[in-house]
Amino acid sequence: MKIADNASIDDNTNGDGESAPRTGLTPDALPEVQEPVWAENLQSGVSTRNALSGSTLKTIKRKPKDGSHWYALRVTYGREKKVYDYLFGKHVEAYYPTIKTVKEVDGKRKTVEESRLPNILFARGTEEEIKSFVYDNVNLPHLRFYYRHFHEGARLIKEPLIVPDYQIEGLKIICASEAEDVVIVPQAIQKFQTGQTVRVIDGVFTGVIGKVARYHGQQRVAIFIDGLLTIASAYVPSAFLEVIKNSGVSANSFTFPK
Repeated sequence: MKIADNASIDDNTNGDGESAPRTGLTPDALPEVQEPVWAENLQSGVSTRNALSGSTLKTIKRKPKDGSHWYALRVTYGREKKVYDYLFGKHVEAYYPTIKTVKEVDGKRKTVEESRLPNILFARGTEEEIKSFVYDNVNLPHLRFYYRHFHEGARLIKEPLIVPDYQIEGLKIICASEAEDVVIVPQAIQKFQTGQTVRVIDGVFTGVIGKVARYHGQQRVAIFIDGLLTIASAYVPSAFLEVIKNSGVSANSFTFPK
């Protein structure tokens, strides 16, 4: 499944404008993320290869620097943890959610920890700081930017994809909830795009800001990361929702529960 046109993979050129070695993957596709990722438990009857037995966060937090943002990064071949560990060692704030799954190996069940968003990692810093890692083809040849594409007149402009703070916070809350039917898809779910902007004020998803709509028969709140992916909560009752009437107000100014 291809990513929407307004998010793409970095060409991964170095400071001299020369192309760095490619990994051989199709640059506008997310390998291994072809269908919605559902979090379900063993009692649901789902295959143990996809069953949720727990969920953890991989994140480090630093005091934000002036001009720093969260950037969406592409990590190829399942190296999310390797990149995360490297950034941690360089004192960079990074985040990727993990999930524990039960797999059958040689006839035995084994619990393993995997990235919940395969091939995706988020890092916070200034653009120049994050570029220094993206263009480090010695230590991180498998790391690239996702780009946002837009037009200025007839010119097609691309810039590294910045993810607002409130979306990262919401993503953390949803992934940490361990809810059984969270939905993650590498595309926009159209019905959420037309929904009201709301803040969840009660329950396990408290603090999530997104669009509300019914999906698979349940009312949910979804976050769109600019063409990269959609993550939707499990069921949220209307009593737990607060409508954000002035949708033009920057959600970066909102505060979140500690």
